[in-house]
Amino acid sequence: MKKRLFTALVVLTGLFLMSASIVWAQAPAPVAKTGQTISYATGDDGDLRKGVAWPSPRFTDNEDGTVTDNLTGLMWAKNASQGLRTWDEALDYANNLILGTSCGQELTDWRLPNILELQSLTVLTNVDSALPTDHPFSPVPFYYYWSSTTSVNNTNFAWTVHMVDGAVNNKDKTSLICVWPVRGEN
Repeated sequence: MKKRLFTALVVLTGLFLMSASIVWAQAPAPVAKTGQTISYATGDDGDLRKGVAWPSPRFTDNEDGTVTDNLTGLMWAKNASQGLRTWDEALDYANNLILGTSCGQELTDWRLPNILELQSLTVLTNVDSALPTDHPFSPVPFYYYWSSTTSVNNTNFAWTVHMVDGAVNNKDKTSLICVWPVRGEN
């Protein structure tokens, strides 16, 4: 009896793992629309407008110094001006930040965003700001922001996003760049 129960458990576990891996392999990773609505040529972004539509509202101000991005599910510090720091200082600052609450508990799992998370905040259709027009962040210095992603070509550099035009660049890790902490799984 024990042997049959054990065998049945092993078979069920195997089936569960196989079905889960099939779901994971088939699940697409959604990509947001850019917001471009003007078409300059047939088949361009303004013509096709591909991608996942942004939720409305895009952001929710949690009234505790944090903002939730309803598109990605990530939570950001509302104050996008967490100072200028070197890359090592930025990592240390974000990893030790205590900001906001959830169910009465202080939120302590902040980190520096990876380059794709940081870039997900940008919209390429605005002039003079890479952020959506109705964003709730304040203040947002229109400068470069650190990501946690190191440049593979030169590990003394890390990737940044410029909040004026959304440009992605790599900068020397000893440069003084803005810090914008994030938390959550993505």
